[in-house]
Amino acid sequence: MEVQNAILRGCNHGAVSSIRTSKTHVFTKLPKSFSSQTASSSSNGVSLKNHLPSQIKRNFRCSYSIQNVECKAVSDAEEDTPKAKIRRKNLAVFVSGGGSNFRSIYEATLKGSVHGDVVALVTNKHDCGGAEYARDKGIPVIVFPQREEVLSAEDLVILLRSYKVDLVLLAGYLKLIPAELIKCYPKAILNIHPSLLPAFGGKGYYGMKVHRAVIASGARYSGPTIHYVDEQYDTGSILAQRAVPVLAKDTAEELAARVLHEEHKLYVEVCAALCEERITWREDGVPLIRSKENPNDYH
Repeated sequence: MEVQNAILRGCNHGAVSSIRTSKTHVFTKLPKSFSSQTASSSSNGVSLKNHLPSQIKRNFRCSYSIQNVECKAVSDAEEDTPKAKIRRKNLAVFVSGGGSNFRSIYEATLKGSVHGDVVALVTNKHDCGGAEYARDKGIPVIVFPQREEVLSAEDLVILLRSYKVDLVLLAGYLKLIPAELIKCYPKAILNIHPSLLPAFGGKGYYGMKVHRAVIASGARYSGPTIHYVDEQYDTGSILAQRAVPVLAKDTAEELAARVLHEEHKLYVEVCAALCEERITWREDGVPLIRSKENPNDYH
């Protein structure tokens, strides 16, 4: 009840305590206050120590006068570029496998093409490639769901709030997102699917199963879809798509490779638009992406 009330109060920050098992660190219930020093880290489990959101970091600029020298903290919002006038967004990425889309997004944040920072990775498989990559980069890894069920959906929400997560990005995460998370992040959770939804979507359609079904159907085009997440599989509002031709002699592996190539580019473009607050909603509830070059044009 205490955790539930915290969500109703706006998902207040909680603290995390950890218990050691023979395999990994797992989270117990969250106490009332949170400290980034609370949880300990592990090479193959949940790692949450000493990871502070990057937006709290400040650059310092010195302004000189005849009488004195004054140094003051300068946030990104005070820079001159239009993009920097918008606060950098904190991103949580959910993966279940190798996490190639996660890697593309993370690298784009480092290069500056995405105006945000990956502050947490959530996975249902602690030893998957995406989780290992995150640990190598010093990104906190949260295992959810856990077999021990010591971290509830409500706890996960509070944990993400403690990292001040603005946007949740599903990148090959195969579990259904809890309703509690969807309610706390309205219009802020995206998923990428390897077909042109609503075709070849829904429960059971993932990975190579999608590409085999596309080829078997005789469809001439496939491609990635990025959509908002609701409480069902692959039924949320479509935000972006990119068509990929299905060739006459395609194997599922060949089609998958071409679709994945477009996934990496499309997801980064959409993340950039999200972080730059270029998403607008049509009166009928359809989301659109404003062009960066011309705000009157839409993708």
